[in-house]
Amino acid sequence: MTFTTRFAPSPTGPLHLGHAYSALLAHDMARAAGGRFLLRIEDIDQSRARPAWEAQIKDDLTWLGVTWDAPPLRQSDRLKTYRAALDQLWAQGLLYACTCSRADIAAALSAPQEGTERVIGPDGLVYPGTCRPKAPGGPSPTPAEAVLRLDMRRALAALGERANRFDETGAGPSGETGSILTSAATLIAEVGDVVLARREMGTSYHLSVVQDDAAQGITHVVRGRDLFEATPIHVLLQHLLGLPTPIYHHHRLIRDDHGKRLAKRDDARALSTYRAEGADPANIRRMLDLSS
Repeated sequence: MTFTTRFAPSPTGPLHLGHAYSALLAHDMARAAGGRFLLRIEDIDQSRARPAWEAQIKDDLTWLGVTWDAPPLRQSDRLKTYRAALDQLWAQGLLYACTCSRADIAAALSAPQEGTERVIGPDGLVYPGTCRPKAPGGPSPTPAEAVLRLDMRRALAALGERANRFDETGAGPSGETGSILTSAATLIAEVGDVVLARREMGTSYHLSVVQDDAAQGITHVVRGRDLFEATPIHVLLQHLLGLPTPIYHHHRLIRDDHGKRLAKRDDARALSTYRAEGADPANIRRMLDLSS
């Protein structure tokens, strides 16, 4: 199987040094292995995605010397694929519609019932299960324009321990590496019933990323350490949907002088700013401690 990596930016702002590090690292790993490097445009949030940012992303990557080996995959072209995956999970009784707002969730957790705690998971506060049905839904059509959550307990009951393991060649926030096993109890308590379809998008990051990695034949997912805690969700979904599980490589995050992770609003570290000031790709590599 050909070693295949990808870089998957959202066209909602300029690329910064953190993006450059991730793209260059994935690109370098693919080239060193004689493999393929692919580009994906994660534009499911159409309220924020802009064609001008997509054009700037491609221009910045080309300037860095990053080349991709196939036309970019664009998520907004794949909404029917995501809907088919939701239909599959709904038919299995693993999804339910949720009407809770963020304020509702916070309020429900502010005066917790016995056995309920405020826990922060990969998507924020772990959902307390307010809308979770006592029995799985029937074969009726998947609700359209609804927030759909994964019933974590039922998903784990269907798959067992085999859905909770992945191979890590980088390192998690606490240095986790090698074969990573996440217990079912941890997934229930610290991840919970994650959203797989948002009302305004018809999908979610978690659902889309596993579908897209499979469609592009990604064998090695190279991404920031901030996504390490989301990986067990993705591995679970891969098993539920019959998709392959890649090898994961979570890398260090690029931070500012105060130790804060870079964000797109941090224009001072945007690649376009460095370019305008006369930097070249070799300068960027030196800043990132990446050999050319």
